[in-house]
Amino acid sequence: MNENLIASLRERLGPDSVLTGDDIPPRNWADETKLTPVRPAALILPRSTMDVSIALRLCNEAGQHVVTQGGMTGLAAGAHPMDGEFALSLEKMRGVEEVDPVAGTLTALAGTTLADVQAAAEAAGFLCGIDLGARGSCTIGGNVATNAGGNQVLRYGMTRKNILGLEAVQADGTILTSLNKMMKNNTGYDWTQLLVGSEGTLGVITRVVVGLHPQPKAVETALLALPSADAALKVLKRLEAEFGAGLMVFEGMWREFITVATEELGIVRPFEAEHDVLILTEIAPGGDNPAEAVEAVLGALLEEGAIEDAILAQSAADALRLWSYRESVYEYQRLHKVQVGFDIAIPRPAIGAAVEDLRALHAAEWPSALQVVFGHIADSNLHIVTGPAKPDTTIDAAQTKRIETGVYEIVRKHRGSISAEHGIGRAKRPYLAHSRTEAELALMHAIKSTLDPKGILNHGRVI
Repeated sequence: MNENLIASLRERLGPDSVLTGDDIPPRNWADETKLTPVRPAALILPRSTMDVSIALRLCNEAGQHVVTQGGMTGLAAGAHPMDGEFALSLEKMRGVEEVDPVAGTLTALAGTTLADVQAAAEAAGFLCGIDLGARGSCTIGGNVATNAGGNQVLRYGMTRKNILGLEAVQADGTILTSLNKMMKNNTGYDWTQLLVGSEGTLGVITRVVVGLHPQPKAVETALLALPSADAALKVLKRLEAEFGAGLMVFEGMWREFITVATEELGIVRPFEAEHDVLILTEIAPGGDNPAEAVEAVLGALLEEGAIEDAILAQSAADALRLWSYRESVYEYQRLHKVQVGFDIAIPRPAIGAAVEDLRALHAAEWPSALQVVFGHIADSNLHIVTGPAKPDTTIDAAQTKRIETGVYEIVRKHRGSISAEHGIGRAKRPYLAHSRTEAELALMHAIKSTLDPKGILNHGRVI
């Protein structure tokens, strides 16, 4: 059956748009979840929405499972192939098609990298509110499919909040088009928002309309030292009251994270004394003297004892130096090739207690191993990285399961989410009931069976 289907696909799409065997590049065998690479049974490379429609219609008729692939930067095994699956990669469907300066929108093909979207927005005098570390590799279609988060969620919201319109293809090949540019469009069920965050299980996104924002005039960067998470939350409320929407970033890093950055990665320690929590913040206060406005508020917080120490960047180079602490996590692969990462959300009031629970779990179960906590405190998102005690050792499946069970039980205890921004994919599917009720899961199954009755799209992901 596969041979006949592949022949039909090649006849309709062209021989170079359907690859098999050794012609399939290794990059399509695995995403960043670090599972064992699996070569898909075929790789489909559409060049247009019509190509996607033809491919899905033929695969649906044959009952062939299809996994959609973007930049392959996912951390939940959503794009990682399974045996026998066809991979449908949108890597040839890229390009910013339009920036509308009057509507303040950008329209791009789904395979366009986030960096290209950001650059096109900036060239037109706008800012794209979506930003994450994998910006040079991840695609806008993948960002939408996973409802990606990132560094600017506090100011601009998750990807969902930045999307005005979509074009997508259903499992049977039906093309859905709603390339809306209006903020207000209250015309019945909003299928576009249903597809945002659906991780390719309900349809394949082919075009995206992104709502753009004005570029902030002046952004002040500061690093704050605090004694606890509760103290950080009090400072957060104060900054929100002082600057409102001008508070753009509020990133937390606990002391174990800073220890790895300074002692293992060689970054200069920011403060002489050790502090339990460091906060990296960016503020665009507006006005004629933005630096003075931020300095005045930080000075008051220091005098009151709300913060223990602070560094206010005096230049762009200074700001990059402060960001180097937060971005040090991207260097972990140099030291610890095997890691278990978590992307959880904890309600703001419970963040401090949850971190102490994580520390207690670490001390009891794997005291000599790597464990760091950091994340986007203002939007309740914590990241955890756990690794073996020695960089050259590994973690087997049983150990990974034990770590996951312990962490997700803490999430359940504090009524949090097992996934704040990376999605569910295959990796977190067994734990979805920790954060969703039976009624919610039943509704998800009903939606899936309605839009993809044969279950060909990203089978085994999410639900």
